Amino acid sequence: MKKLSTRALVEAGVMIAMAQILSYIKIFEAPFGGSITAGSMVPILFFAIRWGVGPGILAGSAYGILQFLLGPKYSLHILSILLDYILAFGLLGLAGLFTKSLKGVYLGVFFGIFGRFVSSVLSGVILFASYAPENMNPMIYSILYNGAYLLPEFIISFILVTFLYRAFKNIPA
Repeated sequence: MKKLSTRALVEAGVMIAMAQILSYIKIFEAPFGGSITAGSMVPILFFAIRWGVGPGILAGSAYGILQFLLGPKYSLHILSILLDYILAFGLLGLAGLFTKSLKGVYLGVFFGIFGRFVSSVLSGVILFASYAPENMNPMIYSILYNGAYLLPEFIISFILVTFLYRAFKNIPA
């Protein structure tokens, strides 16, 4: 990863702050973590689209650390901190993979949020399997639990990216 410019670092800080503020506007909050927000992942997704995968992962991971520090604590296990926060939000940086067209941006947004979903599902299977109902496979439970808030969050993010992309792509780097 090349050295980030001052402009990129400042923009990362602004996007992380915007994401954190948007995360407080909750439409739904799940009982054991996770929520549907007013598009809190969109600033990180746009940062990754603009500056690339590496800087996007770095900004997403910083945002994940902030989410852990400032949010409710459902687990202090090191794997939970890594999988539910640092890695999950860092994977939003995958949105920077395909940035040449609007279709590519959509694909990147999908991969970024899907990466977060996979990390959260792994955390659910590894750390929260005991929460699954008695006759339910922990993998299925984790997919359903995490999908219940990340699918609506994906839809909100997709809609916001659609409306904001044209204006956003014209801002010089």
